[in-house]
Amino acid sequence: MVIEVRPASAFEDVRAVLGPKSPGANVCWCLSYRIPSRLNKELRGPARGEYVAELCRARLPPGVLAYDGDEPVGWAAVAPRSDTSFARNRKIPHVDELPVWSLWCVRVRPGHRKKGISHALIAGAVEFARAHGAPAIEAYPLDNGAARVDLTMAYAGLRENFERAGFTHAADTTSVLAGHPRVLMRLDLR
Repeated sequence: MVIEVRPASAFEDVRAVLGPKSPGANVCWCLSYRIPSRLNKELRGPARGEYVAELCRARLPPGVLAYDGDEPVGWAAVAPRSDTSFARNRKIPHVDELPVWSLWCVRVRPGHRKKGISHALIAGAVEFARAHGAPAIEAYPLDNGAARVDLTMAYAGLRENFERAGFTHAADTTSVLAGHPRVLMRLDLR
């Protein structure tokens, strides 16, 4: 299997990975950290997908997609930290004043897991950020050690996977997700 990672500019492919089975459902669409919380609460049902469709048409797509042939099998959200709620998040510190990018969601579709797709997504997100001039990229994964993590809450990624991709521990955080502390991992792109 050869996995290709491309910018998430094809909305139908983003919908295949992130969208709900029912158009009226209020699923995340990976907007929680991307938009202000008030707007996130106001967008309901189909309006959430419409918002993401606009993001896909923007000059800077909202992330990257992994493909197995023509089939979209995974997603990673990546953007300048200044464009996310991580810019104001008090639980996840700023290491310095560099205009870093954030990688905060890695999702692989059921039926395609345990095939290395999350690793390809992390590498693809790094390359996407690098190609757009990011001096460094951060992630805020779970520091779960050997403990199992519920797949629904594993979207933040696991520390071990980011270490494999060359990220290093840059700071502890006070953020906890699914009972596991999150750490700030960073990769210098200069």
